[in-house]
Amino acid sequence: MLTNVEHIGIAVRDIAASNDLFTKLLGVQPYKAETVETEGVATSFFRINQTKIELLEALTAASPIARFLEKKGEGIHHIAFEVDDIYAEMDRLKGEGFILLSETPKTGADNKLVCFLHPKGTNGVLIELCQERKIATKDLTPSH
Repeated sequence: MLTNVEHIGIAVRDIAASNDLFTKLLGVQPYKAETVETEGVATSFFRINQTKIELLEALTAASPIARFLEKKGEGIHHIAFEVDDIYAEMDRLKGEGFILLSETPKTGADNKLVCFLHPKGTNGVLIELCQERKIATKDLTPSH
């Protein structure tokens, strides 16, 4: 089951400039920055109470973020929902007819396992499911 909005992802062309902009806008510094090599992105995270904003900058032209920026420009890229059991939620949503962009979760930023739903089935909105990673030797084994 989706438990809450985990974060909102925003595609940006220049993460350093965007960090400055969002620091001024939100009145807080980013609490975390990391690179996700598998997705070809640099990320930074801001937190306001329970709300998190993830800025994403493409590191390669083949990155999904680079393609997004080319087509749509800077802006909201995805909404991420936290789930307790990503495998069960992927099975449930697949059974409801949603199209998963991967058959197994991937390692994402901020110590999460992630899976995306194709925006064709979600009114044009890219939806991310994310679950806090557990013990490294067990987190990639389906729980069902």
